[in-house]
Amino acid sequence: MNTRFFLLLERQQKLDAMLRLAQSRRNADPLEIARLRALKHSLRERLASLMKRSVLRPA
Repeated sequence: MNTRFFLLLERQQKLDAMLRLAQSRRNADPLEIARLRALKHSLRERLASLMKRSVLRPA
């Protein structure tokens, strides 16, 4: 696993924690939750593209 992939996975974990915290608040801000979900979605896409590149690249 390369460093970039690891850092993106770590960032995804932090986003998950932030999203859970935002959703658990009594007065949850729907805009903040939507923003965090969008960030998580874009991060997932970046991870998927990195995985595709690593699979396509010969060893």
